[in-house]
Amino acid sequence: MPDLEALVEQLKKEGVNILDDIETYDFGKFTHILDIEENKIGFWSMNNNEPRFIF
Repeated sequence: MPDLEALVEQLKKEGVNILDDIETYDFGKFTHILDIEENKIGFWSMNNNEPRFIF
């Protein structure tokens, strides 16, 4: 699975609404998107670059 930056870049190319910049913390990285029904979805990538979905 790609790292969070690569995933966000791919989603941007596909027209997904990215709500904020990727935030970096000691434990990993985090960002939000909107799905096609305008539900806010969080993406979290731990320091080992495995993206996780947070609802």
